[in-house]
Amino acid sequence: MGRSFTFSHAICRTPSTSIIDGLRAVDTGTPNLDTFRQHHRDYVTALRSTGAEVIVLDPLDAFPDSVFVEDAALCLPKGAVLMRPGAPSRLGEAAAIAPAITAAYGDVRTITGPGFIEGGDILVTEREILVGKSARTDADGVAELRRIVSDWGYTLRELQTPPDILHFKTDCSLLDEDTILSTRRLAASGCFEGYKVINTAEGEEACANAIRFNHLVLMPAGFPRTADTLDKAGYEIVEIGNSEAAKLDGGMSCLSLRFTPPA
Repeated sequence: MGRSFTFSHAICRTPSTSIIDGLRAVDTGTPNLDTFRQHHRDYVTALRSTGAEVIVLDPLDAFPDSVFVEDAALCLPKGAVLMRPGAPSRLGEAAAIAPAITAAYGDVRTITGPGFIEGGDILVTEREILVGKSARTDADGVAELRRIVSDWGYTLRELQTPPDILHFKTDCSLLDEDTILSTRRLAASGCFEGYKVINTAEGEEACANAIRFNHLVLMPAGFPRTADTLDKAGYEIVEIGNSEAAKLDGGMSCLSLRFTPPA
């Protein structure tokens, strides 16, 4: 399997009691902490079922959105990069997760600014790194990441996330070496030329943020037509409750950092 979806490790963080104060583009209700934590446990169980080691960090009440660990770092085969989140309330999250990252990687680099960049805007494929500029990721942040990853042999392609989408990966996810799950509105931009694209079903755009983790595709529960499409395409699907994370604009990829530590 490809290095972009084959992992031996993952890092997650338990939702904190302050999660009710998390950021949201539209207020669709207050997350239920007990339900969120049960969904989170189901998520961790699914990751572990592939044989991966999953490190679950303690909750951070000082950072309501810190359960969404993907925004704070980028883990690649040769090294890791600590991000610089674009939301002021999240700026300290990279420093908070740094000890877990440095325990796994010898080469850890940091986005120092002045730009901003979040992991939710970064899709790593076998051939390149796609980064969508957004309300949380700007051109300076993308440029600094480009300089960092070029040392590790990666090509970075800068894109523009549609203005009504929070993060680039809100509307897409990697399924295998050549295939991307995407909403029609994002795929219509032409950003996935050269890849095979499977579109989410009409009205099921909210399940575009899935993750391929070893032999599994984890996707949010409640999107039966898209799940059926993926099943018929040969993917092994695990559906995870995501109702509470969704109230904070969160999805499957947001909840973990997935990696294989360098040998």
